[in-house]
Amino acid sequence: MMSDSVRLVNGSSPCSGRLEVKSNQSWSSVCEDDFDQQDAEVVCRQLGCGAPSVLQGALCGEVEAPVWTKEFQCGGNEQVLLDCGSSGSVRNTCSPAKAVGLTCSEPDDVRLVEGASRCNGTMEIKKHRVWLPVDNWYSEWDLRAAAVVCRELDCGPAVYTRIRKESPRIDVWRISITCVHPGSALTECVSGPRLSSPESLEITCSDLVRLVNGSSPCSGRLEVKSNQSWSSVCEDDFDQQDAEVVCRQLGCGAPSVLQGALYGEVEAPMWTKEFQCGGNERDLLDCGSSGSETPAHLLKLLDSPAQVEEELQLNTCSPAKAVGLTCSEPDDVRLVGGASRCNGTMEIKQEEVWLPVYTTSYGWTLKAAAVVCRQLDCGSAVYTGFIEESSYVDVWKISTACLYSGSALRLCVSEQLSSSSERLVITCSDLVRLVNGSSLCSGRLEVKSNQSWSSVCEDDFDQQDAEVVCRQLGCGAPSVLQGALCGEVEAPVWTKEFQCGGNEQVLLDCGSSGSVRNTCSPAKAVGLTCSEPDDVRLVGGASRCNGTMEIKQQEVWLPVDAYFSEWDLKAAAAVCRQLDCGSAVYTGSTEESSYIDVWKISTACLHSGSAVRECVLEQYLSSSKSLVITCS
Repeated sequence: MMSDSVRLVNGSSPCSGRLEVKSNQSWSSVCEDDFDQQDAEVVCRQLGCGAPSVLQGALCGEVEAPVWTKEFQCGGNEQVLLDCGSSGSVRNTCSPAKAVGLTCSEPDDVRLVEGASRCNGTMEIKKHRVWLPVDNWYSEWDLRAAAVVCRELDCGPAVYTRIRKESPRIDVWRISITCVHPGSALTECVSGPRLSSPESLEITCSDLVRLVNGSSPCSGRLEVKSNQSWSSVCEDDFDQQDAEVVCRQLGCGAPSVLQGALYGEVEAPMWTKEFQCGGNERDLLDCGSSGSETPAHLLKLLDSPAQVEEELQLNTCSPAKAVGLTCSEPDDVRLVGGASRCNGTMEIKQEEVWLPVYTTSYGWTLKAAAVVCRQLDCGSAVYTGFIEESSYVDVWKISTACLYSGSALRLCVSEQLSSSSERLVITCSDLVRLVNGSSLCSGRLEVKSNQSWSSVCEDDFDQQDAEVVCRQLGCGAPSVLQGALCGEVEAPVWTKEFQCGGNEQVLLDCGSSGSVRNTCSPAKAVGLTCSEPDDVRLVGGASRCNGTMEIKQQEVWLPVDAYFSEWDLKAAAAVCRQLDCGSAVYTGSTEESSYIDVWKISTACLHSGSAVRECVLEQYLSSSKSLVITCS
């Protein structure tokens, strides 16, 4: 973060880094011998941060740059560092390892009020020295965004967001949700001046339990808070019943993995007592605990230092034994009204209420649908669209941008109810899938039988079988077929050889051998890459590598919208790559004389690295501009 005369560089946030001061149009580092705690307080205040928490030489890297030549002599109350006095002596040298590195705490500019604790309540932001609630009318908050607030308050994970209706309307700050992510300063995400809103936002964080360093809020190393400090838990003091309580408390599903050091060793403080949960409690700290910790006054009664050391070892825990816990995702999504549990109208359970999901012509793609299929333990997403109903009903809304970022489904649901006559429909392949690949059309092949997924041995699978799989998943012809292409596997292996002719629509319609395979090397599990389908073209240009872009969707070729979508060269590169052309060198639009039907593509989806077909919205729309691309 920087002002006109002071900045912190090379840090992990706007409030940390190596200190530099500007003089005569040049930036200089500061030697730690010339800088103390009072000076640090002034810098943190000047930059709009909280109090200094770490002050250390070379904290953010050594430096050969010019060094400030005088000692600062601040009282600590000044508003600007250069208002402070300075020594009369001049410093000529300073070791590169002694350049001041400074970490200021995050500014005290967010709080939750009127709740049972500081970790739940109505969210308020301080901007321009004014505390106001946060709007939820124009900004649709989800758990992913709320988690940033909980983290800044040093609470546990976000478990709930709720709309609070205001009557009459109140002044609020509006926050840009796309700006809110780990590492962002919330005040920098306030959009525009204060406005009037009929809604404010309530957030509930878990204030005593959290999982850290995991891939989602439902996985990580377990930490418990006591006396304002977070402690890890030793696996010897934690069992399956305790894990069930934690997963329930965090709004997750049942525990699936419980293991020491699963999410890294830790030197942090350890919780000192054994949890004794029955498994039905709502809160981990409601559980009983052992009284096994030895009080300090009893240690004094032991006969020798060796006995004291032995007793202390009984109350310590190896860093490799800190509890790592993975909870399953909650059972809060389903597909109903279809031929199987893997296709139909999508419904979400939120606040114990099952409702359909809202979508618009700017919303859902195969990439978003793939998140749903994966959570349901179905195969790949092969279709998503929506049907029009005769009446309006309440629906839940989901942020597809949140899904594209890799977040779990439950984190992307907005608590704000809406009304719609449209129902989102998804079809997953319920018997075949490709996993651990770079797209929906590549990965290790798995086949489902008796509610269990099995890999396939390359000795039992040939080119004709691959053609059927690629067709079944809506992909192009197979381009690579190879064992261990997408990782070795210890999972169950399909026990019979497939015998496809190559024209079947579904793999399990193929014949199979009568013999049963009992073993298959983990290195020989089938990895398959299908080409992308022949559903993209550039027409009307001087070659097949430039012209108006057209997409074939639902067997219909249409141009691609350039009016509502913000296309750039990064998005266009995905098209050039699929067409086996060179790099994208130009993207623009053609103005049509009248409105025409077009397909719309999510450029945010393309930016995430997905193939073109994964990013097409399933409902066409009308537009006056079509997209033009030139590849080299």
